[in-house]
Amino acid sequence: MSKKKQEYVAHITSQEEDFSQWYTDVILKADLVDYSPVKGFMVIKPYGYAIWENIQRELDDRFKATGHKNAYFPLLIPESLLAKEEEHVEGFAPEVAWVTHGGDEKLAERLVVRPTSETIICSMYSKWIQSYRDLPLLYNQWCNVVRWEKSTRPFLRTSEFLWQEGHTAHATQEEAQEETLRMLEVYREFAYNVLAMPVVTGQKTEKEKFAGALSTYTIEALMQDGKALQAGTSHNLAQHFAKVFDIQYLDRDGQLKYVWQTSWGVSTRLIGGIIMVHGDERGLVLPPKVAPIQVVIVPIAMHKEGVLDKAKEIYNILADAGIRVELDDRDTQSPGWKFNEWELKGVPVRLEIGPRDMEKNQVVLVRRDNMEKTFAAISGLEETTLGIIEEVQKGLLDKAIKMRDERTTSAKDMATFKEGVNRGFVKAMWCGSRECEDAIKDETGATTRCIPFDEEQIDDKCICCGEKAKHMVYFAKAY
Repeated sequence: MSKKKQEYVAHITSQEEDFSQWYTDVILKADLVDYSPVKGFMVIKPYGYAIWENIQRELDDRFKATGHKNAYFPLLIPESLLAKEEEHVEGFAPEVAWVTHGGDEKLAERLVVRPTSETIICSMYSKWIQSYRDLPLLYNQWCNVVRWEKSTRPFLRTSEFLWQEGHTAHATQEEAQEETLRMLEVYREFAYNVLAMPVVTGQKTEKEKFAGALSTYTIEALMQDGKALQAGTSHNLAQHFAKVFDIQYLDRDGQLKYVWQTSWGVSTRLIGGIIMVHGDERGLVLPPKVAPIQVVIVPIAMHKEGVLDKAKEIYNILADAGIRVELDDRDTQSPGWKFNEWELKGVPVRLEIGPRDMEKNQVVLVRRDNMEKTFAAISGLEETTLGIIEEVQKGLLDKAIKMRDERTTSAKDMATFKEGVNRGFVKAMWCGSRECEDAIKDETGATTRCIPFDEEQIDDKCICCGEKAKHMVYFAKAY
């Protein structure tokens, strides 16, 4: 461990030494989560939940701008509903949690704690949708789900997690497909412009698609340890659930027809993605658009006359400009200690103000992403600070794109494939067979992440069997 590393955050494991332990250290030391008495269930603490609230706010605005309305559906689902769609129940049965008793009485029918809500929502849509005038039906819900995971890690894979799930119904196949891709684009734009997280977009293979869907589309992000993270999915459900749950409408031509459906969702695993894409040896590095605190003010020599008053004045200036700002006026810690703590928490900009700065009518602004210092006049400070916040947001995206591109390999042979998959994404040709997909995973540990919309012709042969290739695929080891 370097001397510089020791001077800052010796209590955080180095990324190079153990990335997994670094991640655990960061989420605990930055006060994002704590472990609950039930294995696999995390307590999201206020600082971590504030990140989720900002994610919610940004996405909810986008959903409503595209015509969607929020609703809420029950947590518990009768077993008979889950069992109606064979492929769906088969996909989720190993992970479901069951409720068998109400108080001391055994229930006549077991209830499922929702792993996802297609079945309960479809049962309601069959009551609500009667005519073509009821379509399209564009609903979303923010809720929690439970999937009894064997191996868990906070945010990335937990037995309970928070998410949103959109569920829509349409009159035609074309409208459903348009909705599926439209919401995938909402996710892609959000990932780039809010999370500063570049993603690859494309279609999942038959093996990797959502249980019960006609087709699944995904956004895939690359973490700094070279593993992929499925950051969001959008599913074209076609008429599978509509026929099982008898969701029909009377069309303009007087004929009863089944609706076409979609579902789409992202979850709190996005917070894990933010941490692993942007974090560094000092701890978190948060994109300003989701950071609970965008600027922290640390007074220097706070006991000196006028310093704290000036800090409060600056606080009001920035708050009035719409900046999420915090004044650290604790008198129990030194400025240096505070610097380290706020760096650990990933606050995008630190503002320092002390007696010398007051003499010059200036402040010191320090960017968290590259630790650059700027001396800025107090006059016009809100404009200067907003500009730096924008620069941090852009800088994080540019850095993440560079990291992803440098860790993406094009492979024509298995030797190159195996070397590349230990670094990040591998682009390779695939014949389309499940046998080759399974063989690649068995041999390398990599799975098909997606068939990208912008396929390249790397070769004309499958990387595995050498037969004629059908698709270029992104492969990676994944969370």
